[in-house]
Amino acid sequence: MPWRFLSRLPGLALLLIAAGVLAAEQPLHFTNDILPILSKHGCNSGSCHGKAIGQNGFRLSLYGFDPTFDYQALVHESRGRRVSPAAPDDSLILLKAAGGMAHGGGRRFAADSAAYKTLRSWIELGVPQGAADAPTAVKLEVEPAQHLADGSGEQPLKVTAHYSDGGSRDVTALARYDSQNAELMTVSFDGLVRTTGKGGEAHVMVRYGDLVATARVIQPVGPPLAESSYAGFESRGFIDELVLAKWKLLHLEPTGPASDEEFLRRVFIDAMGTLPSPQEIRDFLADSSPDKRDRLIDAIVERPEFADHWAHRFGDLLRNRVGDSNEKSNTVDFAKWIRQSLVENKPFDQFVREILTVSGKRKEGNPQMDWWRWAINNENRVEDTAQAFLGKRVSCANCHNHPFENISQTDYWRFAAFFARVGSVTYGSVDEIKLNEKGTVKHPRTEQTLTPKVFGGPEFEYVKDEDPRQKLAAWLTAAENPYFARALVNRVWGHYLGVGLVHPLDDMRPTNPPTNPELLDALAADFTSHGFDLKHLSKTILTSRVYGLSSAPTDNNRSDARNYARYYSRRMEPHVLMDAITFATGVPTKFEEYPEIKKAVQLPNEKTRSDFLEIFGRSERTTPCECETSLAPNLSQVLYLLNSDELDRKLTAKSGFVTDLTADEQPPAEIATELFLRTFSRLPRAEELSEAVTRMEQAPNRRAAIEDLLWTLLNSKEFLFNH
Repeated sequence: MPWRFLSRLPGLALLLIAAGVLAAEQPLHFTNDILPILSKHGCNSGSCHGKAIGQNGFRLSLYGFDPTFDYQALVHESRGRRVSPAAPDDSLILLKAAGGMAHGGGRRFAADSAAYKTLRSWIELGVPQGAADAPTAVKLEVEPAQHLADGSGEQPLKVTAHYSDGGSRDVTALARYDSQNAELMTVSFDGLVRTTGKGGEAHVMVRYGDLVATARVIQPVGPPLAESSYAGFESRGFIDELVLAKWKLLHLEPTGPASDEEFLRRVFIDAMGTLPSPQEIRDFLADSSPDKRDRLIDAIVERPEFADHWAHRFGDLLRNRVGDSNEKSNTVDFAKWIRQSLVENKPFDQFVREILTVSGKRKEGNPQMDWWRWAINNENRVEDTAQAFLGKRVSCANCHNHPFENISQTDYWRFAAFFARVGSVTYGSVDEIKLNEKGTVKHPRTEQTLTPKVFGGPEFEYVKDEDPRQKLAAWLTAAENPYFARALVNRVWGHYLGVGLVHPLDDMRPTNPPTNPELLDALAADFTSHGFDLKHLSKTILTSRVYGLSSAPTDNNRSDARNYARYYSRRMEPHVLMDAITFATGVPTKFEEYPEIKKAVQLPNEKTRSDFLEIFGRSERTTPCECETSLAPNLSQVLYLLNSDELDRKLTAKSGFVTDLTADEQPPAEIATELFLRTFSRLPRAEELSEAVTRMEQAPNRRAAIEDLLWTLLNSKEFLFNH
């Protein structure tokens, strides 16, 4: 029998090993010993043999998520030429990877390397697949988990894999390493971190098998600061204390507090999506009581504009959209249900349960079933639930193990099993969600029938006449859930502070850790202990000293973008900006589809025709991703504000704020002051007032001068941005 034939008969090869015909070594395990080598050297990456079509006829599963498939491909395909127990050094896997033959991927390792020697030993042993019940790696530990650097330097990492039988193994040499911020630090093939000396924070992503972990590297932005640098920052609670601790670690100096004018405009935009009226500004500035900001915030969360603003944001999150259908009335009902839930301050856990477990007919009082119109199949249900309510993007795991997350393809489809009994979701003459008497989900690759299991948590058995969604909702909203509360507080924090503790806001995974994990945990615990109260959460954040900092940078914190040493300015959201222009001009926007609606933030869906909203980046609500709303500037936005017929119509309308100012024949100084209050929410500075008065007095047409001044203010960065 030819020795090469042993590559197709590993069992026979093992018998020969036992008989002493081959080297009597301990057989290696394919999953635990061989796949990590292929992953380490990029053989099964998405740019090589791990991509969907493979490479040059040789295909492996991405990062080794399917060991059985990979074993078949490596051992049995290509007439057994890839591995040759009879002549190990003639194996294509060794010849190509070590540079002995032409290889599109180039040389991956040397012939005298540990990787080559291990692969050669495995081939010589008869390519054993290993016992099916062998221990598997279940946890990855990186040391040091956090490294405080001091200028340019080096720090080796140690990676330990912990196995299902309680054992552990040093896998430093087999793990893959990737720097998440090359400006701050790089990491070598073997796990040696080199810091550049630039201040900030970065992470190393470590991957071994199906597991991922991170190591944090912190580099202070400069020398230690004197305690006096923080003397002006008076902590009001756990938010301030935990952010202050991070500043001290990074040697960051906070900006001073925002002025009353700056704070008032900011909190109105952030919490209600509107600008304060001139009278509200004057009243707030005239109030000398020390608790006026707290009282302002208490009042804001009870105002109808607060419910309008957050209903719109949750409408984006829950994909309340018309799409290509004509179901506008359904989206209106769903929008009203969302808004009323906010008015009532319905606990967020209850809010989510009522969406996930809804059954029956819409006319029976279930407008929230409209969420299911887009969660029409198991893939949508898994991915929308995970992204909207857990802050996790899991779509990768539909087809293969997630490359940046400890979620496997099996985990994905076991989560889908919670929706197994959801039957028809019908729309039209009868809007209804029905449950089937039975229902199962099968693994798309193995065809195995799966029982429900949550991500990183317990599994559940099917029970007759029981809706598995009830168990999912109970786990999802439980106080001990590691994702639910954190996902929501991260969204709210990111909205109010401009950037999330985890960013992007809905991409919470081990390889994208929070910048301040202690603060994220504390916010989640506080939110949970207060019964998932959204108004309480808003007030907790808005009354912190951190939120009340000025947006003006200092030389020390100018480069800070993730640690909140100042308030981060950003452009107003599309709907908010449209309403701000409406408020400043006093001329309502007309929405043909909804003539009764006067504010863009009250629109129930994405279907309203509006060049303004399109140009300024509104969400089309095709996914639950926060990223669908774009705040990025572009030339079209500039040209629109400069030349828009709509803006010109508002400025020249016979009714509106400009007409009121012209008719009252107020002095130029009063007119200019009113314009500044309605746009910048502040009084004009002396030089601004002087310039405005001079132009109005010298203009042959006072109305035209007022229009020009308002047009100039509306086109300014100070108006367009929240700061």
